[in-house]
Amino acid sequence: MFSLKVRHGLALLPLTLLAGCNTVVLNPSGDIAVQQGNLIVISTLLMLLIIVPVIALTLLFAWRYRKNNTAAKYEPDWDHSTRLELIIWGAPLLIIIVLGLLTWISTHTLDPYRPLSRIDANRPIPESTKPMIVEVVAMDWKWLFIYPEQGIASVNELVAPIDRPIRFKITAQSVMNSFFIPALAGQIYAMPGMETKLNAVINKVGVYDGFSANYSGAGFSGMRFKFHGVSDGDFDKWVSTTRAGGGALNRDDYLTLAQPSERDPVRRYSNVPVDLYKAILNRTIVSDALCVTPVQPYKLALADSPAALAAPVVAGNAVVEKGVQAK
Repeated sequence: MFSLKVRHGLALLPLTLLAGCNTVVLNPSGDIAVQQGNLIVISTLLMLLIIVPVIALTLLFAWRYRKNNTAAKYEPDWDHSTRLELIIWGAPLLIIIVLGLLTWISTHTLDPYRPLSRIDANRPIPESTKPMIVEVVAMDWKWLFIYPEQGIASVNELVAPIDRPIRFKITAQSVMNSFFIPALAGQIYAMPGMETKLNAVINKVGVYDGFSANYSGAGFSGMRFKFHGVSDGDFDKWVSTTRAGGGALNRDDYLTLAQPSERDPVRRYSNVPVDLYKAILNRTIVSDALCVTPVQPYKLALADSPAALAAPVVAGNAVVEKGVQAK
């Protein structure tokens, strides 16, 4: 009905649909994401060492021992082969051992809480280099990025210089979310009243997609932002522009910003209180809110004032105070 060329063309047609795929996870621009992508490839190849032969042998046996192949041996009483047992159990066992070793090493090497030791595969981090701190707050349904060292903040816009380590401190305003920039590193959960961390570095100038990878309600699909990897000079310009043109973000402004909204435009703030992120993390944006801060009890210092009469309640390794930050 169709010529051979047409049939071959139809068979290859689905492959053309893959031409527009953005395989950013396997072609990232940050060193941590590169190592994670390599781990995926290596693990997949190791597993294919078993999967491909099994599939091939399944097809081979189905063809060789088909009903009309009278030349094939028929041995209904066969039940054991030591050689086959060694191959069937030995090969998967070796691959599991290698995968386990690989997983153990990479779990510690790529621990998101672990400070970076290199910029990329060829460049270690100089001892004098300090990571840039970015405080991340997942909100309904937008992202707030606070730069404590620069005293600024932005909504749905993240900017960082290339080849400089970044230490993200991550929390959430209301429900659980997941902070994910595929080109930079793997996803990290954001939870209210808790802080997670991510150490990463971007190595190429560009604009990358960031989003929430955990469903969080009606506006989840629009909870996206752009991550700009820029040169040091362009980053300094962006900071200067934000300081010159942004407004203040105090606690009252934050409470307004925290109201649920969808597909928010980029906003910038030129003045951010140094304790804003800590107040968000400890759930003390409102002055009479309860604060739960993990501390060691013997480090508590009670002041010689009437306020000390309202002694904190110690439960395990947590201190609960009303309207007061634990020391």
